[in-house]
Amino acid sequence: MKLDFLKPKSPPLIGVDISTSAVKMVELVEAGKNLSLERYVIEPLPKDAVSDGNIANLEAVGEAVKRAHRNLGSRVRNVAVALPSAAVITKKITVPAGQTESELEVQVETEANQYIPFALDEVNLDFQVIGQSASTPDEVEILIAASRKEKVEDRVAAIESAGLKALVMDVESFATQAAFELIEKQLPNGGAEQTVAVVDVGAAMMHINVIRDGQQIYTREQAFGGNQLTTDIQRKFSLSAEEAEAAKRNGGLPDSYEPEVLQPFMDLLALEISRALQFFFTSTQYNAVDHILLAGGCSVIQGLDEVVASRTQVSTMIANPFLNMTQSSRIKTRQLLVDAPSLLIACGLALRRFDP
Repeated sequence: MKLDFLKPKSPPLIGVDISTSAVKMVELVEAGKNLSLERYVIEPLPKDAVSDGNIANLEAVGEAVKRAHRNLGSRVRNVAVALPSAAVITKKITVPAGQTESELEVQVETEANQYIPFALDEVNLDFQVIGQSASTPDEVEILIAASRKEKVEDRVAAIESAGLKALVMDVESFATQAAFELIEKQLPNGGAEQTVAVVDVGAAMMHINVIRDGQQIYTREQAFGGNQLTTDIQRKFSLSAEEAEAAKRNGGLPDSYEPEVLQPFMDLLALEISRALQFFFTSTQYNAVDHILLAGGCSVIQGLDEVVASRTQVSTMIANPFLNMTQSSRIKTRQLLVDAPSLLIACGLALRRFDP
């Protein structure tokens, strides 16, 4: 089974993000020169159906994908999905320019052998020519991406069991970067010459992508996320996991919730982000970031952006890739404001249909 990891495609596509807590789908269409958000859906996943980015319960995930697609109400059955960055080995190499596709394939396989700790027949391997090498004009830069076959096959199986077709297999950090390009325009100076940390706080993991001038310069994952807040609520108010999760989303907790549970959680999250930035500074030549973009379900907690800005002393905003898009009449604008930061990866994947 040949899967194009990074190859562009142009038929209509839905972006499908399978995260720890939900299946998220986004469909974008062209509206004149702009993009329009046609429809989106967030379908919760049962607990532990996806764990550490791996599909643990294929049947449950397949069912959730099926429900999500039904609720999305789209005729499009082709989808772009992504693997967690931790499941993919990426490496940039430079090779002599002017080679044919098949010559490149041979060279990529030879190079890949050095970097990949598995037998090549156990992996899905793909590459993309990035462009001319900055240092040597007669060479081109190539990005190699490789993942264990079972990681790819699990995601494809979940998609196919819902009657959909996986046309594109991407990497979550690349999808985040694609969506970031939509947000970058909202930054001063269009984001030029600025170092931006995109912090996506999911249910179980916090993903940090640092981007400068369209290039991803650093990526890191930390085991911290919204589940921590659910656990704190459970403990403090003697609730079940389901009750705590529902209360977190819909409110109705005692007055002591904010000062005794929510505020300490926000402080801890800001500390984790600050710590992640310290890791970035110590392992690269950079010693500052210009902006923090908060994404993921936690980012919409009222006032979190201020807590993070105050702790890190960095200007902080909530990520919304749809801000400059038109929207179809079926989109509820107020609900989209709440959901948008969670849809970064799904949006980045949906953009794949417009690849040149």
